[in-house]
Amino acid sequence: MDAEVLDAAKQLKIVVRAGAGYDNVDLEAATAHKVVVMNTPGQNSNAVAELVFGLLVFTVRNFYNGKAGTELMGKRLGILAFGNVGRNVARIARGFGMDVCAYDAYCPADVIEAAGVKAAKSQDELFETCDIVSLHIPATPETRQSINKALVSKMKKGGIVVNTARKEVINEDELIELMQERTDLKYVTDIMPDADQAFQQFEGRYFSTPKKMGAQTAEANINAGIAAAKQIVAFLKDGVTKFQVNKS
Repeated sequence: MDAEVLDAAKQLKIVVRAGAGYDNVDLEAATAHKVVVMNTPGQNSNAVAELVFGLLVFTVRNFYNGKAGTELMGKRLGILAFGNVGRNVARIARGFGMDVCAYDAYCPADVIEAAGVKAAKSQDELFETCDIVSLHIPATPETRQSINKALVSKMKKGGIVVNTARKEVINEDELIELMQERTDLKYVTDIMPDADQAFQQFEGRYFSTPKKMGAQTAEANINAGIAAAKQIVAFLKDGVTKFQVNKS
């Protein structure tokens, strides 16, 4: 949803992104055209969280190649960003018997602790102390390519990075370089990297789904669709802008 589309849609009043991410909408252009942009946070959070553990079980069991793997129980899971998805990841992780830790620059430590999760003091500490780090940060100017060599290299031996957020948060060139140097690290994602062919060299340590899979469940699609429809009605009928993500 870019400036060209907005230029053509002369009577458009509202755009709702059925999901949490809205980086495929040009917010500045929408604001300039006086179009309200909303998302539907939380509607697909359980679906994404369940996928995290589908990827993790697949990974720790060596991609089901028949060789003995490891278990998730007793491992420390670090959650980077403690929003709707992160909270669901923490809930499921406790069922696996994992030690759960989280860091979120915009969520107070006491809120994280109140959810029964240990709050890390920094992003660096999360990577230094956790066996697995699950990424749930949005793609913003601050986060793009922030998951880089310097950060991921802090992980202990056998570390796993799971990315069900956005591919833009990964510095792909640096992660490839690090995985060449450290043959113990694994990277799994539901967003195929731009450098997918280069990552293919890490057989047994890298996996990507063919397309974005986090919200691809019947329940998540229905929930997000209904939420989007209700938000459009509430906006057109009563001017409700609760989930607006651009400037008025």
